[in-house]
Amino acid sequence: MSLNLDGTGTNSIDSGIGFLDHLLDAFARHGRFDLMLKCTGDLNIDDHHTAEDCGLVIGKALSDALGDRKNIRRFGYAYAPLDEALARAVVDISGRAHADINTALERERLGGLSCENVGHVLQSMAASANITLHVDVIKGRNDHHKAEAAFKAFGLALKDAVSSSGFNDVPSTKGLIERGVS
Repeated sequence: MSLNLDGTGTNSIDSGIGFLDHLLDAFARHGRFDLMLKCTGDLNIDDHHTAEDCGLVIGKALSDALGDRKNIRRFGYAYAPLDEALARAVVDISGRAHADINTALERERLGGLSCENVGHVLQSMAASANITLHVDVIKGRNDHHKAEAAFKAFGLALKDAVSSSGFNDVPSTKGLIERGVS
């Protein structure tokens, strides 16, 4: 896999789970991240490990791409609608892994992806990237729309958080951002 935070939204995603590919496409396109991902997982068992591993590897790539965290805004938030659904995402490039995800999904599956794994992918990304992430689906009736709005909002919020602050420093009272310190 590869991730370019200063991209155009170009991506090539093949996790083996069509709906997960769709969500990651929405995340990358709206965040304007170039994301290339190919995963060969244990889908003969179920979708959990593959979905989780995709989230973990993307989070690790995000952490690596941020380097010393200089010259970033650090915080970002966004709202994204998809028809009747509305989602909010708030990001802190904090060095502390925390995720609070509320997708309010009601179906068991969306295509080949278990709905419980929609939030789990977001949690895995936050854990591996060492960021704080809050995602809330505020309203919606269609689970496809709710899940997609959540990933769009995350992409938009993350783009804001990783954008240039215009200052050549680390945005932290401690002078550094790393795991457990900010």
